[in-house]
Amino acid sequence: MLKVGIIGASGYTGAELARILATHPKVKLTVATSRQYAGQKLSDVFPSLYKRVDLVCENLAVEELASRADFFFTAVPHKTAMGIVPQLLAAGKKVVDLSADYRIRDQKVYEKWYQSHSSPELLKEAVYGLPELYREEIKGARLVANPGCYPTSVILALNPILRAGLIEAGTIVIDSKSGASGAGRSASVANLYCELADSFRAYKVGGKHRHIPEIEQELSLAAGGPVRVTFTPHLLPISRGILSTIYATLTPEGAKADLFALYNKTYKKEPFVRILEPGKQPATQNVRGSNCCDIGFERDRRTGRLVLTSVIDNIGKGASGQAVQNMNLMQGFAEKAGLAGTAFFP
Repeated sequence: MLKVGIIGASGYTGAELARILATHPKVKLTVATSRQYAGQKLSDVFPSLYKRVDLVCENLAVEELASRADFFFTAVPHKTAMGIVPQLLAAGKKVVDLSADYRIRDQKVYEKWYQSHSSPELLKEAVYGLPELYREEIKGARLVANPGCYPTSVILALNPILRAGLIEAGTIVIDSKSGASGAGRSASVANLYCELADSFRAYKVGGKHRHIPEIEQELSLAAGGPVRVTFTPHLLPISRGILSTIYATLTPEGAKADLFALYNKTYKKEPFVRILEPGKQPATQNVRGSNCCDIGFERDRRTGRLVLTSVIDNIGKGASGQAVQNMNLMQGFAEKAGLAGTAFFP
């Protein structure tokens, strides 16, 4: 059994990691850290884990952590991760980092959107953890940068059609909506029930969201040239789930292409990407609690635009589920191990 540790276990992604790993056939969760809840059982912090995960949260130095597990998930904020990951790697451990610290390949771009980087030498080594694009690289990696939730929904939807050159890359507009768990577990007036219920609002409007450089990085690679997007996130009064609606102008070739055939061919062997038949649209409830991404599309023949719709669970395929998928690949486990369950419904 692979000994696994979660660093930052008291957030929503940490709890979801613990839930998935508790029934994983190839791993044993041996350590979980939390500064806030040190000394308390993880199942007291998250009663849903009662009699499933019996670990006590600890606040340990990296040197102590390294002796407790062979594989680590760092579910901590950006900047915090870059202070931990290099030491784990130096101790011979493998890491999936769920922060943004190693997703951006260009140090200058990272520092423009976040802060100075203390281990830039790892940016070239870290593999962007989207298995549908980088499966072979992930298999040989010791450090995987788990993608952001919004970028996962967007990149999976746009990658096939950008690679095929069937949309005008400069016309992409992305309208994404996320459940409240995407804002994290820290107390905030903006996230109180009375602030969220019966409401729906945009935030970080006008190109301010930090997922933009990550989205543009991967879309530019798909298009073979620079891509800039208009991206507006919204907060939904639901606990978990992301729906991204993406608009782009079709090229003359795209207007005539069999898009359903293109997407089916691209993703037919992918265990977690489901392409919906023409005329059907995805819904967050159909992926809730799963590691699936459902993609639908429709041509707007009046305007010549393509409308793509993509749904994921933001703490499933958008975070912890994808992190476990990456671990499976890095360790040579079956890719679906621990992740084969269907969505929660209703």
